[in-house]
Amino acid sequence: MSDVARCAWPRTELDVRYHDTEWGVPVHDDRVLFEFLTLEGAQAGLSWSTILKKRERHRELFEEFDAARVARFTSARIERLLGDAGIVRNRLKVESTVRNARAFLAVQDEFGSFDRYVWRFVDGRPLVNARRSMQEIPARTKESDALSRDLLRRDFKFVGSTICYAFMQACGLVNDHVVTCFRYAPSEDASAAAAHWGRLSRGARFAPRVWGRVAL
Repeated sequence: MSDVARCAWPRTELDVRYHDTEWGVPVHDDRVLFEFLTLEGAQAGLSWSTILKKRERHRELFEEFDAARVARFTSARIERLLGDAGIVRNRLKVESTVRNARAFLAVQDEFGSFDRYVWRFVDGRPLVNARRSMQEIPARTKESDALSRDLLRRDFKFVGSTICYAFMQACGLVNDHVVTCFRYAPSEDASAAAAHWGRLSRGARFAPRVWGRVAL
């Protein structure tokens, strides 16, 4: 591993690669958003390093996180998945992935994309923090509380506020790189997200912030 300044949590080479290339980068691809929603739920009770080690096998068995395909998984398919040691073999988590895929499709039908839906919770641009140490990073925030409540209302599972905040960090809705980390580049991320949100809002079927639906 290099000697560049970065956040303290990456320990393994896989952790470092993920931190340096993915963590906190704004995501607008629905497939990737479903992937992280699934992986963050699978992490509950486990380390993120464990999830990264199992990530490729999850991709293979969950149809590259194509929600439309996962939503059609049968009980027999779920049983086969539970026999594969390459993934997190927790029945509730695997069953929730299929259930969440169906809920994910419903959100896409309502909003046009999951991207449009989820970025409303941060007004379309990353929440840029200025953490000086990992100890300053909270486990949850009012935004993750709001996202969790709304996802639960929409029949998603394994979407508690702590899981939702980890999802928001992973997908760049929140910039929680410490200020001394070489990946802390708030202006660049915010500008790109603002441009993307502007394009979405012009074609959206809803107001950017629907206060009656998202209670912050």
